[in-house]
Amino acid sequence: MSTALVRTAPDRERAAHRDPDILRWLGGYTSSAVGDSVYYLALSWAAVQSGTPAQAGLVTAVSAVPRALLMLGGGVVVDRYGPRRVVLGGTGVRCALVLAAAALLLLTSPGLWALGAVALLFGIVDAVFLPAAGALPARIADRGQLTRVQGLRGLATRLATVVGGPLGGLGVALGGTVGAFGLAALLIGVSLPLLFGVRVRELPPDDVRSDGTPSGRTPSGDLRPARHGVLAELRDGLRHIRHDRVLLPLVVSIALGDLGFVGPMNLGLTLLAEERGWGSSGMGLVLAGFGVGAGAASLLLAWRGRVPRAGRVLALGTIAGAAAIAALARVPSVAGAAAVALCIGLLAGLGGALSGALVQARAGAAYLGRVTAVSTLVGFGVAPLTFPLVGWSIGAWGTGPVFAACAALCTLSGALALAVRPLRRAELPR
Repeated sequence: MSTALVRTAPDRERAAHRDPDILRWLGGYTSSAVGDSVYYLALSWAAVQSGTPAQAGLVTAVSAVPRALLMLGGGVVVDRYGPRRVVLGGTGVRCALVLAAAALLLLTSPGLWALGAVALLFGIVDAVFLPAAGALPARIADRGQLTRVQGLRGLATRLATVVGGPLGGLGVALGGTVGAFGLAALLIGVSLPLLFGVRVRELPPDDVRSDGTPSGRTPSGDLRPARHGVLAELRDGLRHIRHDRVLLPLVVSIALGDLGFVGPMNLGLTLLAEERGWGSSGMGLVLAGFGVGAGAASLLLAWRGRVPRAGRVLALGTIAGAAAIAALARVPSVAGAAAVALCIGLLAGLGGALSGALVQARAGAAYLGRVTAVSTLVGFGVAPLTFPLVGWSIGAWGTGPVFAACAALCTLSGALALAVRPLRRAELPR
């Protein structure tokens, strides 16, 4: 790694919101996230124009399959080559794929198979890109700034959600689906020069691997650990998680929370609005309430910088959020549902940022990619595949029982964090 890309100690003393490297990363991350939102809207619109709603749903969901199957291997790739390099390469490939989709629509009338192929390839790249994007903040920020960085990341995610939909709609209105794909490619491409200027911290030489060798350097003094087979490195990463008294229960807690949260707050919310007769405008208000709550949590963390007793706050916030998810299906009015969704967003935003910061604080520097891949596998890969089950269950039993069952999973997540003493007493770096 060239010295121009390695951060020096004085750089790391700056607060996150005043650090040029973190601000460049934040700009690139935000632009890429907005581009993703526009891309998914353009993909779903093109799929609806080419087939039935059920077929369109399959096209938009196909990206989750390679993420679920390949993300653990993607974590190995991230640790081998470094998150910065993988993020840059993944961003370039994602931009090229979206441009290819725009070219297909411009030159031909592609069927659903072509759109499905683009979505599948995008998911394959995401299996490597997402662990790298999750691991990169810990390589550019001082450990004491991890909570603030997670708050800034949460703000960027909320901004992408709020801005991406209208921008995608504007792209479709002005240039059709081709224009929307072109806009998505432009936004993803804009992040490249910003991310290229981001420097990373050198791996610490005293970070010990599970086999007793330094995780930041090999015995010969190289910056990277010695490479073995992919499966061997993956097993090494899983051992690293298993032997850490905080990481293991934390990863299990995150998985349970994602399984309980993703279904009701995505497809479940749409079906709830239909069942209550709220319409799309009512669902939009509920989503807005959730976005405001999540944004407020991210802003609070970005401003405060650290939360004392992080493990206990994470556990109690998860349990309270589970109760709010169960209550959401019982609220008859749109205004009441929006208020409950605001509470869910506030608690989920707080829990997500704290869990992300704890994962990055506890993971060994040379294991960040693999640990990030394991901790995000369910949320990005497995949970979206449960949407058909969620839809079938709501059709059979209604929203109330299904939301209650999902809330029970979230409660179990918080109860685990509260019951395991090392996780309950976990603190973030000062």
